[in-house]
Amino acid sequence: MDVPAPDRNWFAMATVALAAAIAGACASTGATPRPFPVPGGARASHPAPAPPATPGRPADPATPEDVLKAPVGSPSLPAGPIDGYALAGTALSLRGIPYVNGGSDPAGFDCSGFTQYVFARYGLALPREVREQYRVGKSVKTEDVAPGDILFFSTTEPGPSHVGIALGGDQFVHAPSSTGVVRVERLSSSYWSPRYLGARRVITRP
Repeated sequence: MDVPAPDRNWFAMATVALAAAIAGACASTGATPRPFPVPGGARASHPAPAPPATPGRPADPATPEDVLKAPVGSPSLPAGPIDGYALAGTALSLRGIPYVNGGSDPAGFDCSGFTQYVFARYGLALPREVREQYRVGKSVKTEDVAPGDILFFSTTEPGPSHVGIALGGDQFVHAPSSTGVVRVERLSSSYWSPRYLGARRVITRP
């Protein structure tokens, strides 16, 4: 849906405000914190969302296959700036997709596969692993975090082991292993707040 430029931020913020919040964790490495079991079962079938019609988004975004070839610490940058609210909206459109350890497409995601996939929709190739994603972009102070920034947590081991995408305010969206679906959480929650490591910004804003 096309939204006039003056209303874009209002529309995006209204979308973010509708999101729900629960708690969970991810394990790209295969480990999971107790008491969060990794759901089993086959990958569910979910169609890939249509790329958003957003000014500044390249016409031909990178595919997940292209993303896997990106050198560590050197994300491929799109030609122009990216609307962080639009990127957050794309991430929100994937809510409900199941957690799959090692998953990096709409059939199922783990945490870093989720962030990698969302950024690929905007022509930006992130590395595959959480620790590698933590090395790209620039550090952002907590009070300056904006939609589209990447948030990192220490959950299964010391250092960055979980990642999500900031939505604005106190919320972020991610692919946690507990309850097994992409969902929205609050950074200030009793689980996530003490595990928060910091934020990185890898997009150029308009």
